[in-house]
Parts: sequence; C-alpha cells; structure tokens
Amino acid sequence: MLAAERRDFLLTRLQADGKLVAKEIAAELGAAEDSIRRDLREMAAAGLCQRVYGGALPISPAIADYATRTGVATTSKERVAAAAAALIRPGSTVLLDGGTTALAVTAALPADLRATIVTHSVTVAAALVSHPTVDVYVLGGRLFKHSAVTSGAAVAEAARDITADLFLLGVTGVHHEAGLTTGDPDEAAMKRTLASRAAETYVLASEEKIGAASPFRVLPPDHVTAIITDAPPAHPALKDLPLLSVRT
Repeated sequence: MLAAERRDFLLTRLQADGKLVAKEIAAELGAAEDSIRRDLREMAAAGLCQRVYGGALPISPAIADYATRTGVATTSKERVAAAAAALIRPGSTVLLDGGTTALAVTAALPADLRATIVTHSVTVAAALVSHPTVDVYVLGGRLFKHSAVTSGAAVAEAARDITADLFLLGVTGVHHEAGLTTGDPDEAAMKRTLASRAAETYVLASEEKIGAASPFRVLPPDHVTAIITDAPPAHPALKDLPLLSVRT
C-alpha cells in the first residue's frame, strides 16, 4: 500500500471508529508500526488528527477561529447552555468561561435572575450588559483573540481572590482517555485556576467536542462535577465519565 493510500485508509478509519491505535492498524495492514506512527505525525502536522499516546483521535472543530465556531453545532450548544443556566441559583457567584457555548449560557439566563457572574470573556461580559439583575465582574489581562478571553499572570492573580459556587468550563475536547482538553497551554492553565476557585465545576460539552482531542489537557474528568452534554450517554468517548445528560 502506498503512503497516500495508507493515509486515506487511516482517515476513513478515524472517521468510522473515532480513534486509531497504531499497533492495531500496523498489524491489520501488515505495515511497520513506525510507518504508521510517521503517518500519524504527518497527519497531525496537517491538522487532520490529534496524536495521543499509542495512536490518534479526531481533532476538535472547536479549535477553529471564534467567528467560525459561532456557526458550529448551534442547536447542541443551546441545549447544553440551557441545562447549564438552570444550575445557577439566585444569589450565587458563578465563574463563566469564554467560548461560544458560554456565550449561549448568557442568552439562556432567566431575565429575573439575581446572581454574580465573574468572567474573563469580553463577549460574555458584553452580552450581560443588558441583563437587569446580574452583577458582572470582568477579569482583565492580555486578550487571547482565538477565544476572546483574557489570559496571563494578572488574570490568574485576580482569579485567586474569588470564591465561587459554580464554574461553567469550556473545553474543545472531551474523551475518556485524553481527558478534557483545549488548544492553548496558557488557556488550559487559566481554566485550571478558575476551576480551583469554585465549589463545583461543570463542563460545557456540545456535540462537536465529544470524542475529539486537543493538545493540552485542562483537567482529568474525575476533577469535575459533571460534563453537560446532549451526546448519547452510550457514546464510547464518554465511557465512565460523570455526565449530566441533556434530553434531545
């Protein structure tokens, strides 16, 4: 099998199975495992997969630019956002992450909700300007344009002075083996800091994030309260994960 044919085979299998195990593929094709690993490296460099230990997973569409992500899985994001908004109790203090699903949470808040929302997302903060009874605190720092959030030491230091009831966490990948992942190391560190300041952490996981992976782990799944998703609980990437399932 030529290298190009092998790559086409790997892409088809990745789409069908949701993962590639280099050792198993090498045995199936009668190819050297090193050749398969080289193929996976080249595919990852081309943005076609996310390499993980022993193989590869689908790359998350949630790593696209912010404008593109606003049009991805909008119905799924609205379902997840509605379930997340229902967790916010009157009088509570909530850390709300950035991203398009977090933005959808602002639209799902009841008009009479009285709560405090702390965010490092400029789009989330702007969307809450018109909410009559939600107090908004914005954590300032350098703007990370990909997700329209602030990041850096100043934001992390400010976050350490906050004690919240709830953190609604955005990620780009959810997988029982790869964990909860995102595409930038500084953003991953910021998310961990925010999670450490809340009594409970719920993951906003619309359908395009399930079974996908990005390069940087945010948290292991057992470090969060639950993953809010409308994906079927039997989805193989959700095996043994703590779920708050949303009815479709």
